[in-house]
Amino acid sequence: MGLWQLNADTLARSRFVLSSFAETFAALKLLHAGVGAHPGEQVWLRDHLPEYRRLLAADPVTGLLVRAGLGRHWIADFLSPTPRDQEPFEAAVARVRAVSPADARANLAVSLAGPLPAALERDDLPERAARLLEYVWEETVRPSWERRRRVLEADVVARTAQVSQGGWAAVVDALRPGRTRWLGENRLQVNLHEYPPREISGSELVFVPVTSKGGWVSWEEPDRYAIVYPCAGVLADHGGRPVPASLGALLGPSRAAVLTLLGSPMSTSQLTAVTGQALGSVGRHLRVLLDAGLVERRRSGRSVLYSRTAAGEAVVKAAGL
Repeated sequence: MGLWQLNADTLARSRFVLSSFAETFAALKLLHAGVGAHPGEQVWLRDHLPEYRRLLAADPVTGLLVRAGLGRHWIADFLSPTPRDQEPFEAAVARVRAVSPADARANLAVSLAGPLPAALERDDLPERAARLLEYVWEETVRPSWERRRRVLEADVVARTAQVSQGGWAAVVDALRPGRTRWLGENRLQVNLHEYPPREISGSELVFVPVTSKGGWVSWEEPDRYAIVYPCAGVLADHGGRPVPASLGALLGPSRAAVLTLLGSPMSTSQLTAVTGQALGSVGRHLRVLLDAGLVERRRSGRSVLYSRTAAGEAVVKAAGL
C-alpha cells in the first residue's frame, strides 16, 4: 500500500482546498472511463461524451496521450499538478503547458510501466494535454462550475464538522474508504499501490474534493502533497433524487426535497448547494419541518446539522422512499 509518514503537527495543519483544475481533471477521467457512477454522472456523460469522443477520434495523437497518461495503475504526474489554494484554472493549466517535453515523456513511461509508443515520441505533449484540459473546462465544467463549487463547499462544511468531532484521523478514514486510512504511528495510507513510504512531515498537506467518483494523490516534492477525494453520497449526485408526487403534494415540492435529503445530517449550506434553492428558502422550509416535528437539529462545532426525526422517517417511508 502507498504510505505517507507525517507527524501530528503536519496533519493538524492540513486543510481543505477547492480547485477548478482538480474538478476539470476529474471530469477528464470520467470522460475517459465513459461510465457514470450515479444518475447525475450518467446524464452528464450523455450530454458530453459523444463530442469528446469525436474530438479524440479526429486527433489520434491526443487520444493516445490520454490513454497513456491515465494508465491503469498510475496517472502521469504532469497531467495533474498539485492543487493550490485559490488558484484559477488558467494558472493551473499553465503549469501543465510549462512542463518540459522530456519530463512529460518520462511521466508517461511511468504511467504505462513501459516504453512509449512511437507516436508519443514528440515535443508537443504538454501543449496537447493543456489544450484538451482547456476543452474539458470550457465545454463541460465551467458552465456548471458555480453549482459544483457550492457542492464542494458543502462537502468541506461536513468534513470540517467531522474534524471537530473525531479529529483528522476519522476524516481521513472516510475520504476514500478502503484506500485512505490513518494507520497510527504517524502513518497515512493514501492508496493501494505498493510504493516505498514517503516522509512528508513539515510539508503542506491538502485535501481536495471533486464531484465525480474516484480520486488520486499528487505532490510537488518536497513541500506540497494532496489527496483528491470524491464528495460523499448525495453531494456528488448532480441529478438529485426525484420527490414522490404524493410527498410533494403534501409538503410542496421544494420542502419535500429538503426532507428527502435529510436521511443523514446536513447543514443549511449543504442543503442550499444540493437543492439549488436560495438560502432563505431552505431556512423557511427547515423552520416549518422543525415545527411539524419532522426534522431535528443539533450543533456540531460551528455548524448546525439537521436530520429527520422518527416521524420524518415515517413520512418519507410512507411516500415510498
